[in-house]
Amino acid sequence: MKRSLDDTPAAVLTPHRAESVSLAEVHRSIPVPSRPGLRRFLAFFGPGYLVAVGYMDPGNWATSLAGGSQFGYTLLSVALLSNMMAILLQSLCARLGIGSGRDLAQACRHAFPGPVRWVLWLLAEAAICATDLAEVIGTAIGINLLFGIPIEIGVLITAIDVFLVLWLQKLGFRWVEALIITLLGVIAACFAAQIALADPDWGGVVLGFVPSTEIVRNPAMLYIALGIIGATVMPHNLYLHSAIVQTREIGHTIPEKREAIALATWDSTIALMLALLINASILILAAAGFHAHGQTEVVELGHAHTLLAPLLGSALAPTLFAIALLCCGLNSTVTATLAGQAVMEGFIQMRLKPWMRRLVTRAIAIVPAAGVTIAYGESGTAHLLILSQVILSLQLPFAVVPLVMFTASRRHMGPLIAPYWVTALATLTALLIIGLNVKLVWDVFAG
Repeated sequence: MKRSLDDTPAAVLTPHRAESVSLAEVHRSIPVPSRPGLRRFLAFFGPGYLVAVGYMDPGNWATSLAGGSQFGYTLLSVALLSNMMAILLQSLCARLGIGSGRDLAQACRHAFPGPVRWVLWLLAEAAICATDLAEVIGTAIGINLLFGIPIEIGVLITAIDVFLVLWLQKLGFRWVEALIITLLGVIAACFAAQIALADPDWGGVVLGFVPSTEIVRNPAMLYIALGIIGATVMPHNLYLHSAIVQTREIGHTIPEKREAIALATWDSTIALMLALLINASILILAAAGFHAHGQTEVVELGHAHTLLAPLLGSALAPTLFAIALLCCGLNSTVTATLAGQAVMEGFIQMRLKPWMRRLVTRAIAIVPAAGVTIAYGESGTAHLLILSQVILSLQLPFAVVPLVMFTASRRHMGPLIAPYWVTALATLTALLIIGLNVKLVWDVFAG
């Protein structure tokens, strides 16, 4: 008989168990030094960077390239707003996971009646499929740009990434985090070089971080803005972070948990600030490389790759672009797999072998990606990428609202309840997301 995941004892991940590993089995598997200092802080270093991958999802590239090429630096304010929202919400995820001992999916299972729980689970799975769709397309395009393999074939090749995930799980969770951080470093280096080649208008960059009312008044700009929010504050990241913060052996007393929450929050905040630089770099590159040269309709990743060399005057720029894109796809693959495990195990207590879970999710994503690629070519995949990110934005409230509810509840959190000012800001964030989504739906149907 299967045990409840909440009752599953923590265990160190070992190779012979890799084929059936559950996230619950790696809870408290990473030791934390008892003495305060740098080593104790570094023990919490890692989960925030898995979350930060959401900033560099290939779908984010599509929305940022479209926003930068069409509207210049204006939507940088949306990237900044998204970053602030992400920092706030991920801090609540860390608080929920460490303070209650349950991740967001588990908390929903225990708090809501059956019908509500099943609806939330299906919406979470749909969000993961939308995320995976963006990864399939982005990775296939990256393979095409680097190796010349047709995108249709590249879409099918992405199905074998399950072996990467299995290999990482076999090595242990710290190796998962190490690969993610290494790939993030490669992405950052690639964009730093491209920004240097693009030589943007830094005055315009600074002004771009100032919010503009035009974003709300212009339906086309609002559509891209919501895509950026959906690509940044991704629903599956909330489930993922609240689960993986529990991999640390943090102790059981209230003071130990308070310190763990603080250190985990610092980890995610630093990671997300670093990710903002990369996320903004995509938009800045599009504004400086395309919008400034009159190329205002660049939405295809392959088109952007082709234009970079003549516009920036360097043959190195397209290669750096393709390498960063491929790294983004690989990074997102790992985190989407882990999020899928957390969601399925947490909501319905179903445990599938990682390779089976991954292949099912990837198959759901491959079918529409392959169909659109064959029928409409790369232009169709670009629009599908942006649509997938808007879908994520529309589904975001169904993860944010329960998160705010749980962390504001003394019944769920006890003395580790979120401060009132944090709850107030999180509530405003949820209302803003809901309001923007309602405005988008109104514009679509009214137009």
